[in-house]
Amino acid sequence: MPTDAELYAQLAPFVSANKRTLFERIAKERTRHVTVVLEDIYQPHNASAVVRTADLLGVQDIHIIENRNKYTVNPDVTLGSSKWTNMIRYRERSTDNALKCVNALKAHGYQIVATSPGTESVTPESIPLDKPMAFCFGTELTGLSAGMMEHADSFLRIPMHGFTESYNISVSAAIVLYTVVQRLRNSAVDWRLTEAEADALKLSWARKTVHSAQHIEARFRMEHGDEPATETDL
Repeated sequence: MPTDAELYAQLAPFVSANKRTLFERIAKERTRHVTVVLEDIYQPHNASAVVRTADLLGVQDIHIIENRNKYTVNPDVTLGSSKWTNMIRYRERSTDNALKCVNALKAHGYQIVATSPGTESVTPESIPLDKPMAFCFGTELTGLSAGMMEHADSFLRIPMHGFTESYNISVSAAIVLYTVVQRLRNSAVDWRLTEAEADALKLSWARKTVHSAQHIEARFRMEHGDEPATETDL
């Protein structure tokens, strides 16, 4: 079976030189050491702003819980950033999607970090960086659910010095992600993707860019005695 690197090499000639350069540079700056969890965010502007922030800071994955509210993005706000990030959705009916998300993240070694203005715990400047972190943000009005708070490994607050009780959800995400990612980049923590992860990411980007990607891959697979690619494979 062809590797992701081999498949990317087949698609790369059909990607513009400028975009190939971007793929190579940006893949090296992507991270999964930090990820974002959005629980029941219902305002498209906020949902979209978080995606854009994650992309610009190099955070590749966004986990989206839809127990009560459908998560939608506004293309005028995302400016295409949703194309380059991975959105993992948890929206099965009759399922505790929050718990499903938490279990999936913990199985991959993530610490569940609940953001809450009422807690007196770590801040973006003080949270330890050694373990992968999933920063969880709740609804615009009520914050994270009781279930998410119960399963959190730690709590994080953003220092405030004014009269209002909390930051806007998209602003909160921007402050936390910017502060933590900048600290990571200046640390000795191995926060970058593995080579295999970077190859898979570049391939996924190329598939979204090359109109005939499926046919090119199918031909390459057949030439090498592999089964033709299907839409599921791609």
